[in-house]
Amino acid sequence: MDSSPFLRYLIIGKLSRDFILTPDGGAYLDKPGGSLLYAAAGAGVWESGIGLVGRVGEDYPQEWINQAKRAGLDIRGIHFLHDAIDLRAFFAYLDFNTCQTDNPVSHFARLELSFPKSLLGYTAPGPVVDSRIQSTPLTIRASDIPPDYLDATAAHLCPLDFLSHSLLPPALRQGQVTTITMDPSPGYMDPNFWDHIPALVNGITALITSERKLRNLFQGRSEDLWEMAETIASYGCSMVIIKRGSQSQYLYERAKGGKWLIPAYPARVFDPTGAGQAFCGGFLTGFRATYSPLEGALAGNISASLAIEGHGPFYALDTLPGLTRYRMEALRDMVRRV
Repeated sequence: MDSSPFLRYLIIGKLSRDFILTPDGGAYLDKPGGSLLYAAAGAGVWESGIGLVGRVGEDYPQEWINQAKRAGLDIRGIHFLHDAIDLRAFFAYLDFNTCQTDNPVSHFARLELSFPKSLLGYTAPGPVVDSRIQSTPLTIRASDIPPDYLDATAAHLCPLDFLSHSLLPPALRQGQVTTITMDPSPGYMDPNFWDHIPALVNGITALITSERKLRNLFQGRSEDLWEMAETIASYGCSMVIIKRGSQSQYLYERAKGGKWLIPAYPARVFDPTGAGQAFCGGFLTGFRATYSPLEGALAGNISASLAIEGHGPFYALDTLPGLTRYRMEALRDMVRRV
């Protein structure tokens, strides 16, 4: 008898080994992280039945994957490769809005903390332009998706390389997936990929991107965020959401030409890591529950607010019952239609 759980949502993304220096000077070293876990937790705040798809090296701690399973997430789509892969990620917060990811030695010295041996040899990844034809070990293949995962009806693609985002939507649509949201990678939100963006976003339910990535794509073409959103939507994308950190989100709906400005919920910030990914997971489940772009954005906003009040991707999943709905109703009164 098949004991596989019933899945409603898929989250496809990356895992990492996080080294975080928080704004208050705290150090959280070699902990589970990555867009996959934060987005899944953002979705899990509201719904269950979430399947994870990702790739890790053979040296990634199995216990961290088991922790995701204990949190109620389906881990059968996480694949261990036969080689070790450096998945370390370093974040040093100078304040709640300023994060640096390079030169970890100087940051540990600044805080008078001992430098961890597990971070020796770390080099921050520099700006990389994705390849249009060459895959990497972390490129997600259609074959990575367990067959029964395709019975889910909604999926979110976290930032991945261009090939993953090009090849996965058609594969997902061969199953029951009808809602696909995508957070683009900085590796292709670049003017060199301008001519490839229309085909990439055509048929996508929502493109959820940061202001920085969107401005980088449009450099030399536009300075107006609403104009950028309208342009992306005109390629066949139903909605565009622009994440602006602690300031707000912009939401543009193509069908009705609707524009909303949604302020960030005034949460107590402890660790900003993963807030943008938690937003994406919350948006996916919020939108599917109501088919309202605004309700999706509100849900995503609240997921992000919960994620930043503690540390680690699973923190938001321990939210007290009722708090999410209370925050959503409070936030609803702050939304402004443009």
